Amino acid sequence: MSAVADLSSQGVTTRNACNALAVPRASYYRSRRPKRSQTGPSRRPPPPRALSAGERQEVLDVLHSERFVDRSPCQVWATLLEEDEKYLCSPRTMYRILAAEKEVRERRNQRRRPEYTKPELMATAPNQVWTWDLTKLRGPQKWTYYHLYVVLDLFSRMIVAWMLAHRESGDLSRDLFAQAYDQQGVQPGQLIVHADRGSAPTAKTLGQLHADLGIEPSFSRPRVSNDNPFSESAFKTLKYSPGYPDRFGSYEDALSWCRHFVPSYNHEHRHSSLQYLTPAAVHHGEANAQLARRQAVLEAARCLHPERFVHGAPVVGSVPGAVWINPPEDRSRVDLHLAKARKVSLPGATVSADESAAGSRIAEGDERSELVLDAVVISSHSEPTRQPSTMEDLH
Repeated sequence: MSAVADLSSQGVTTRNACNALAVPRASYYRSRRPKRSQTGPSRRPPPPRALSAGERQEVLDVLHSERFVDRSPCQVWATLLEEDEKYLCSPRTMYRILAAEKEVRERRNQRRRPEYTKPELMATAPNQVWTWDLTKLRGPQKWTYYHLYVVLDLFSRMIVAWMLAHRESGDLSRDLFAQAYDQQGVQPGQLIVHADRGSAPTAKTLGQLHADLGIEPSFSRPRVSNDNPFSESAFKTLKYSPGYPDRFGSYEDALSWCRHFVPSYNHEHRHSSLQYLTPAAVHHGEANAQLARRQAVLEAARCLHPERFVHGAPVVGSVPGAVWINPPEDRSRVDLHLAKARKVSLPGATVSADESAAGSRIAEGDERSELVLDAVVISSHSEPTRQPSTMEDLH
């Protein structure tokens, strides 16, 4: 800046001097201004028409008086003009004075919605956390739907139970979970079941079953779909899968399609978040063996053509050690959840070799689960142990 000033003193114009020295003229002129005092920003002076402190206090005293304590500022203003022939200020100024004292609010009792705690769930092994929901499959006519109940294991993403019914019911949910708990060998205190706040998940009959079996229920916050993301993702996979029709011709048509989709999802669909393993492989403890076989194949390929692996030895990765719904931002809370999971010894799922090969018996629709799945198939078997009125309730 001093060089620009020297050139200017020698008769060179400011513009030419700034252009020659590549100095912005605005910066040069700003440097010549006297610096302001660093005493902080100046406060705006009160306007001359503003009420004085004494006048403001007089307005407050009038508004707080027994005569006007239950009146609005507009009513106070009108009453003072007519009865007392007195003008203090405008109604808007009265509102401003009350707002400054934090005395403006809705006088009627307002509903205070509770603050729901964000669910924080973690699974480090199968059968620790299940998440479930319902979705509607469109029937042959408008306003005709079939309700599909799907229960997922959070860690493995495997469908451990499902059911197709004509309606949403807590009794059907209870029957579905009763069989799922028995099949998976769930022990008291082992499992958390997470769902939204629909009528079936919050049904009293299902809650009583959870209490009897020592199952801890967990619910999403109202109007927060992100609290149950794994079930929503599974439903998108279902409805975007090849061959999914716009409408199903009948209940039997929808049931047949679901019986084909569920085994395909559990044993053929590969998840990117599971290192492209199938949910059944992770659920039944086969993940490490399959990943080891992949690693052996990659190492053999690298030995044949090392020049093709320019980034070094290939690594297949591993399955995540913990799967979260709403992981806490505080790292100490994450460590607390992990420490709690390490201290709890959870028994494995007690399923037979045939069930391991076929997936969930409820998902496949064997004779024991058809009481819940499908009344049409029940009618073709021997007389069920339930009463006919109970079978009517299934749908």
